Amino acid sequence: MRRWIAFTLWVLLLLNLPVGAWGTEDAHTFMDGTAAYQKGDWPAAIDAFQRLADSGIDNGLLFYNLGNAYLKNDDVGHAILWYERALKRTPGNPDLHFNYNYALTLTRDEPGEKESPLLRILFFWKYQLSTATVRWAALLLNAALWTALAVLAVRKKRLLRPSTLLTAAAALIFTATAIFNYIEAAHMHDAVILPQEVAVRSGFTDTATQLFVLHAGTRVRVERDSGDYRLIRYTDDKIGWVKKADAGII
Repeated sequence: MRRWIAFTLWVLLLLNLPVGAWGTEDAHTFMDGTAAYQKGDWPAAIDAFQRLADSGIDNGLLFYNLGNAYLKNDDVGHAILWYERALKRTPGNPDLHFNYNYALTLTRDEPGEKESPLLRILFFWKYQLSTATVRWAALLLNAALWTALAVLAVRKKRLLRPSTLLTAAAALIFTATAIFNYIEAAHMHDAVILPQEVAVRSGFTDTATQLFVLHAGTRVRVERDSGDYRLIRYTDDKIGWVKKADAGII
């Protein structure tokens, strides 16, 4: 029992990840960006929203607005990058999905590694809930589970109620999902090609052999970084190097 308690406490600490907070100046900057967007001044809107994102604000609405401003400014690569980031925070936003899907129609490359639709059905909660929501669900379910177990221990009852078993199953599922999300964020990185066209090469220099070409908005898997370059995987048989500035991490 002590080992399980220690493991649960470790998980709860692991899930308690910090996020950016809004300040008064940040709110004014966001309002300035919104006003610029409404006037059609896309560069000014991008500048305001980008300053907030660069300051550490981690917010799905901000990322969504930044994606919209980039899209209006005919920058598909950055638009899709910020839509992808927003989807991780607010996956249930229908307007975000609509704009994101529209932006995808403006890309030139076919999708690379395609995710199985079956995975999205079997593990729907991972794709329908944000990472923050999964963390909180795991925290609350674990708290409910251990409270129920404590009550049973005090009452000296060994038979678990169906509700306790369901809570235990849900806690296990959401805890495992939260841990997977954490590992995925720490070690598995996808990126979006940002310029209109990028030559993917066999080495670190502009004179290295050009292997293939990718275009703005294409999603790739980052294998590793080396200096100012990234080794990216488009498909299993298409791997090469691009400059870090040309592939934004989601």
